[in-house]
Amino acid sequence: MAKRQLYSIEFPVRCSPNILYSFLATPAGLQEWFADLVDQRDGVFSFTWGGGKPEKAKVVSTEENVCIRYSWLHEDPKEYFEFKIDTAEVSNQTILTVSAFAEKNDIKDESMMWEHQVKELFHRLGS
Repeated sequence: MAKRQLYSIEFPVRCSPNILYSFLATPAGLQEWFADLVDQRDGVFSFTWGGGKPEKAKVVSTEENVCIRYSWLHEDPKEYFEFKIDTAEVSNQTILTVSAFAEKNDIKDESMMWEHQVKELFHRLGS
């Protein structure tokens, strides 16, 4: 199996960090844009798409209004997907950085998937 690589994508967003964080770290927020159904129990999130079998991810680390990192239970535990919120120093604009792992040949396709998902997030935020 090819070694998977970490990649990151930045998105400027017109939203306060605390509102954005609630869409990244709560079942209700994630269900608005990321998956059709999201449940959480004991730090493990269950994500369901299209009525299929839930995929589970645990919260590996979190810093409120700054960052949340998830690790899929069915993947290498060293790999993760992460949402990080920064504020640009000069413009004071909120920046969302999505980081995830993928095989080198799949990074472009996975980046496009994240762009689509984040576009839905921005729609829900009214941004």
